Amino acid sequence: MRRLSASLTAVFTAHPKAIGESYLAHARTAAGFGAAMIVGGAACMVHALIPAVFTTAGSDTVRRLHAQMDRRARQARDADYFCYEI
Repeated sequence: MRRLSASLTAVFTAHPKAIGESYLAHARTAAGFGAAMIVGGAACMVHALIPAVFTTAGSDTVRRLHAQMDRRARQARDADYFCYEI
């Protein structure tokens, strides 16, 4: 039973821990990314039907999320670097 409990805990915590986040911090970030993708995707679907509206919403969403991911990756690398330098 204890092994099952540890395995279940790992399902929820292994990935966030591997990238230096708590479960809740990771959940908040992932949910925000997901919501932005849903909104951007919906704008793209409307744009497909009415090309004059939401002309840059999809690409703006992709660029914003990519920039956010790059910032997070740089911060993680910098934090890791400073941990070894101390």
